[in-house]
Amino acid sequence: MAFTNNRGQTQTSLSEINVTPFVDVVLVLLIIFMITVPALAAGFQAVPPEGVNLKPHPEEDSDQVLGIDSEGRYYLNKQAIRNEDLPAALRRIYDARTVDKILFVKAHRELQYQKVLDAIDIASKNGVRVVGAISDQRAGTESSVAEDRAAAAAQSATP
Repeated sequence: MAFTNNRGQTQTSLSEINVTPFVDVVLVLLIIFMITVPALAAGFQAVPPEGVNLKPHPEEDSDQVLGIDSEGRYYLNKQAIRNEDLPAALRRIYDARTVDKILFVKAHRELQYQKVLDAIDIASKNGVRVVGAISDQRAGTESSVAEDRAAAAAQSATP
């Protein structure tokens, strides 16, 4: 294709594309993605602890235990309680205490973790100072603590 400029000279158009700016932009985008993608994937990843060396926790009369079943329903000290009544019940119990503001949480293993977090959040806003999780010993494992093994051996030896 030819055209004439304002001086009357005939020129041909250049049909080659200048790829240098295109390559520059692509390289900048590549660098940006190389930096941001690992940062996005490196978020906090929690793996729930598994109970191997658990000591049995005998429940005392003064212990407060919040149970959460697989449906997300609450049980305070083995008594069913409506989810909306939990904050008032915890406030009533822990406002009367001056020490030992501990709540033990025992949740069903298939319960969504967010529901456990919601219960802990409710507890912390209503007088609970320490939340402890109750777990069972993982099936097929033994404690690796020497005192626990000795106690288990002594217990199995008694008729």
